[in-house]
Parts: sequence; C-alpha cells; structure tokens
Amino acid sequence: MTSSEKYFSISVNIFFLTLTFYTGLSQTIPYLKKELNKTQLIVDDKPFLILGGEFSNSVSGSINHMYSTSKPYPRKKYTMVNGSLGNDSSKNMDYDGSVWSQMEDLNVNTALVAISWEMIEPEEGKFDFSIVDAVLKGAREKNIKVIPLWFGSWKNGMSSYTPLWVKKDYKRFPRSKTKKSGSVEVVSPFSMEARNADAKAFAALMKYIKKIDSSHRTVIMVQVENEVGLLGDSRDRSTIANKLFNNEVPKDLIDYLVKNEKKLMPQLKELWASTGNKKSGSWSQIFGSSVWTDLVFTSWHYATYMNYVAKAGKNEYNLPMFVNAWLEYEDRPNPGGFPTGGPLPRVKDIWKAGAPDIDFISPDIYGGDFVKWCNAYTSQGDPLFIPETWWTKPEYVAYMLYAIGNYNTLGVAPFGIDRVNPKEEPLLAEMYSAVNYLSKDINKNQGNKDKMIAFLLSSEKPFVEFKMGKYMVKAELYKRRGTYRVEDAYGIIIRTGDNEFSITGSKAVISFESINEKEKAGIGTVDEYIDYEGNWIKGRRLGGDETNRGRGVFLPVEGIGVQKVITYKYK
Repeated sequence: MTSSEKYFSISVNIFFLTLTFYTGLSQTIPYLKKELNKTQLIVDDKPFLILGGEFSNSVSGSINHMYSTSKPYPRKKYTMVNGSLGNDSSKNMDYDGSVWSQMEDLNVNTALVAISWEMIEPEEGKFDFSIVDAVLKGAREKNIKVIPLWFGSWKNGMSSYTPLWVKKDYKRFPRSKTKKSGSVEVVSPFSMEARNADAKAFAALMKYIKKIDSSHRTVIMVQVENEVGLLGDSRDRSTIANKLFNNEVPKDLIDYLVKNEKKLMPQLKELWASTGNKKSGSWSQIFGSSVWTDLVFTSWHYATYMNYVAKAGKNEYNLPMFVNAWLEYEDRPNPGGFPTGGPLPRVKDIWKAGAPDIDFISPDIYGGDFVKWCNAYTSQGDPLFIPETWWTKPEYVAYMLYAIGNYNTLGVAPFGIDRVNPKEEPLLAEMYSAVNYLSKDINKNQGNKDKMIAFLLSSEKPFVEFKMGKYMVKAELYKRRGTYRVEDAYGIIIRTGDNEFSITGSKAVISFESINEKEKAGIGTVDEYIDYEGNWIKGRRLGGDETNRGRGVFLPVEGIGVQKVITYKYK
C-alpha cells in the first residue's frame, strides 16, 4: 500500500468514526439534566419545554376516533385500509390529521396520551401495539412529541383499564377491601401476581417504543399508572394488608428516614416524631395510630409496586418516568376522600424511599391554592411538571404561565385538550404561542431570579416589585387615571441584557426604577411582537397612551401580549 493509499484509508476510517460519533450524539434519547437549582428535559440534545395537552381518557381507545369528526372541534373523516394505520398501508389513506391538527392549532408541542393495558394485551401474552403505531404516526406528522400515560393496574383510584382476563381472575389478582364495601374494583397493591403481570406488559410496551421510536424520539417521557390510591377507606382491610400492617416497617424505609431526617416533608417529620422517632417496630409503633399512619403504610406499598413496574420498563428503554397525584382538597381532607397511597406532598419521602427508579412526582391541580401546590412539590428541589389542570378556567392559563416562569417547570398540560376549540377559546393557544416564541430565553434563564421572574396579581395583591440587574421592576394591575381597571394580571419578565427585557402576559403595567438613587430609569423603546400566521414578527413601535406616556409597558387587557423593551438611565 502506497503512502497516499494509507492516508486515504486512514482518512476514510476517521470520517466514519466521526460520522458514527455524531450520529450517536444526534440520537441521544431524552433525559433529565439536573444543574444547580434546575432540572431540564433534554430532547435531541437541547432543553425542551413541554407545552402540553392531555387527551381525554378514551381518545386513544379507538384509532377511528382519533381520526374522525368530533365535537366541539370538527374534523374531517378519513378512509382506512384493512382497518388499521399500518406503516405500509398509510400511503393509501386520506385524512387531515384530525385531533393532531387540533393540537397544531392550539400550539401544543406535546400530547399526553393514554396507552392502556387492556388495549395492548387483550389476551395474556398476546400483544397488539397498533394503537401505539397510530398515536406516533399522527404525532410525527405534526411534529408533536408524545408522553404515553400507562393505564395499567390503576387509573384514578380504580382498576378500570386492566384487561378483562385480569378483572375476571380475582383469585389470582385479588382486589383491595374496604370496611364499608368489602372487595372493590381496585387491584391490590399487595398482589405480586398483578405486579408481575403489569410489569411484564409495561416492559413489552417500552421495548416496542424503543424499537420503533428510538431514532425518532417522539416519545420523551412516560407516566407510570395514573392517580393511584384507594378511595373509600384509609387503607386496604384485606387479610394480607392487615398482616403486613402489623409487621415491622421495612428497614429500607427506616434507613431513608434516618438519612434524610432534617429535610423530610413537615407532615411526615411530625408524624414520626410523635412516637419519638423510633427506628424499629410495626407501622403503628413507628408512626402512631391514626389515618395518617394508614396513609404512610399504603403509600409505601403503592410506591414499591410501581417502582417494580417502572424499573421493568426502564430496563427495556430508559426514558424519564414520573407518577402523578390526585390531590387532597378541603372538601375531602382525609385519606379515602382522596386516593389513599398516592404521591401527595405529605408522603413524598415515602415515595422517594420506595420508588427510587421513578424520576419525579407530579401534581394534578384542579383546585386549592395553585401556588401552594407548586411550592410543596418543589420544596425539596424536585422538578415540577403539571400533567393535568383546568383549561376551562381562564385563571388557570395564568397559573400555567406563572409555573413556567417561576418554578423552572418541565412544562404544563391541561386535561381534556381535545375538547378545546382554539377559534372559540383562544387564550391557551395564545399563551402557548408566546411561550414557544420566548422558549430559548426561558430555558436559558431558568433558575435565575435575577434574569427571569413571573408574577400573579389580584385585587388583594395589586402589585409586586423585584430586583432584576440594576433595576427595580414593578408589575401592577392595569389602571387608568389612578384607578385599577382589572381584577387580575399575570406574566413573565425576562432580562435579556443589561438594559433589555422581554415581557409576556396580560393586563399588567410594568415599570422600571434604577437601584442607583443618583440615576433615574427611562423607557427607550417598546416594540410589540405578534403571531402572524404562525410566525412571530415585529409589530408596532409603541408609545404615547400605549406606554403610559413613556412611563410603563402596558400588556393587553384582552389576550396574551409580547413586548420587548430597551431601558436607559439618566440624571
């Protein structure tokens, strides 16, 4: 071989090694990256902010339904070949994307979609993933990511999505029992047969997703089960449950409590302290005799069951996995009024000890104090993702924007997104569009209160002030001639330079003061940005009445606005 031939051979080898290296990099599966005081979801090697929507539970119960006409948002009908959306037959179909077109119009970048155990394993050991194919096909056509919701053993405190062969065989797969009703339609978290069957099905699902999606990376996270727990009683009253309740508390849990004693959630810390922080004994001896001990006991067994399922799935395809919680509200404040055993703030530590393979815990927020719930789920430095909340109430659009700007959230997703008509109810779509436009700056500045802050205003709290760089920034309810004209306002302020700010939100007035008492702050320019047919462009240069004669930034009273501001100093 000549020297030139050797050089060529070496060059080719280096080329292919480099190509292989970069191809591998470009196909990194989604993962969570924790850095200082923030955790971000990394998709295709970049931070990804989830602007999501969760489909109604049964949208994915039929391929036809996902691609058919449905109120309140009309969709064209389609034609099928051989009754399915097979990869090879897709060329012969005629459909417009249906629910996926609706997601596109809503500016949703991620759909949360139920994948139920009964759909993929109608007969034990026989799997059918056609619904998974249909979901991923529709999502990819609109460049939408997917978070599958594994409806396995439990959904909303019940076992309605388990296969019929599980439901019918109650001896092999026993039910939980309550004082009032006896056996109920809830698979027992103490059933190892159920746990193993669930894990086997979930592992098969994750193996299939890896096979068809690891190169596409449409699936970015997975929710394991849904709003688990036992309704109607503070704990299971079956024979096996009673026996385990009187047994010793597992050493793994005690070790976790001892190691993390100083940073336990306050309710659990108080419960343990009520018995003198004992380190051995039964559940009652360690935590006392109350319904809250029942909650701790039940939480441990749901957590360990679900960790087994999650680990089986991760062994096949190691995507981020989370669980979600049906919260406790004032009208049903005791275990059993809400699902006993779910991942509530007061038992977060039980879940962390029992389910170390689950990456984080999420709240489904439908009431109570939204900010309080966000604080509770982030109090130990955990990431925040809100997989379910209202879209029907305008204040929840404000709450979601606040969560994005104030809690370094992985994202938000109102439930029943398929019921939203973006033409009649545009607020959510407007908010998502604005956040998507600013997402690079949002992702860049997460965790830095000096660079990004969100605000929520009300008649009880008409203004807030905070330091950003060399300015004191004030957000206040919109007013004219000294009178407040609105009852609420919200937004995000991002400091993109020493004297530059991007602001999005609604119904607020933003003003600036220099922190140097020898200087005054002025507003140099205010530019409005608008979403024009899906593209953000510079709109009006604002002044006069639209900037309070140069003294503030007026966000629109109706809808969501984006404005970019340049400030300056003078004496």
